[in-house]
Order: sequence, then C-alpha cells, then structure tokens
Amino acid sequence: MKIIKVALLSIVVVTLTNCASGYKMIAPKTINYYSTDEVNNVKLEYKYDLLEKKYAKKEVNKGVKVVAVKLTNNSDKDVIFGKDITLAYENGTEIFVMENDKVFKALKQQSGFYLFYLLLTPMNFYTTENGRQTSSTPIGLVVGPGLAGGNMIAAGSANTKFKEELLAYNIIGTIIKKGETKYGLIGIKADSHDALKLKAE
Repeated sequence: MKIIKVALLSIVVVTLTNCASGYKMIAPKTINYYSTDEVNNVKLEYKYDLLEKKYAKKEVNKGVKVVAVKLTNNSDKDVIFGKDITLAYENGTEIFVMENDKVFKALKQQSGFYLFYLLLTPMNFYTTENGRQTSSTPIGLVVGPGLAGGNMIAAGSANTKFKEELLAYNIIGTIIKKGETKYGLIGIKADSHDALKLKAE
C-alpha cells in the first residue's frame, strides 16, 4: 500500500509540474506603455515581460525577449521600421530584431515532450485485503494516453495562438505613414531588460 501511495504521489507531482500551459494573448493595442524614446518626431513606446508560464521560462532559457512596441510617426514623411528607423540600446549598440517565425520556433512548447506520459500506460492499481492482493485495475491505460493526449492538444492550441499573434503583429519592414501609429511584437536576443531607443538611419 505504501508503494501505491508513493507512486500516486509521484504521478501527481509530475502532472502538476509538467502540464502544458495556455497562452494569454498579449494584445499590444491594449497595453499601458511606460518606457518611451523619440527620434526625428517618431515616438517609440515599448514593454517587456509579456509572456507567462512556460513561454516566460523559455524566454529565460533561450535568451530571447518578446517586446511589444508602439510606434507613432509624427514626422512629415513615411518611415519603414527596420530601414529608416531601427532599435538600439542606450549605449548605441544596434539591436538585431529576430524574424517572428524564428521567435516562435525558439519559444514554442514542445508537444512531443508530453509523450513521456505514455510511460504510465503499464501502471496498475492493486487492492489488498488481509495482506493479500484481491484485484488489479489497469488505470494506466486511461491515465497515460489521457495525459499525453490532453497535454499535446493543450500545447498545440497555445502554440497556435502564440504564432498567430506574432504573425499578426509582425512589424519588421512595415511602413508607418506620417500621422500613423503602428503596434508590433518583436523578438530580440537579450538576457536582460535594457532600455531601448530609436535610431534613425
């Protein structure tokens, strides 16, 4: 009976710490931006710390930060983000903005990871009476495939939402017309939350 309790406890711990996480939409247009910079009448507003749960952990592990940006063109001419204006750190070092599909590949949840739950398939639940085994139930046939399938579906759904939002707010190469405001999500290779500034080319 003690072995059964230990096994069940282990399953609960593994399940709670390794479940797929959902994806909370960032919605750059609804964010309150506090960090700003301006060059040639083009204003930059931005925000770090957008992702949650497994996606946030991936940011740390992969050294990739997702940043929401709001660009307002108050100049008298159209500008192209990534050509006429680029991003740099405060010390002047230019920032390499990753393509959004590469950001997705770096930070997405690995659905195949949850196949390890299939290792629970052979698990049986034994009952004993007066020290003798009276029955065994193959609960692993339900638990293993159930956890594997459920988590793979959840991870796949979250990844789809993440990818769609990254693509919807892909701002690289976007023309920002005079008087216009554009919102975007970018990925940069960074381990910290250094201040960003606009740089005119």
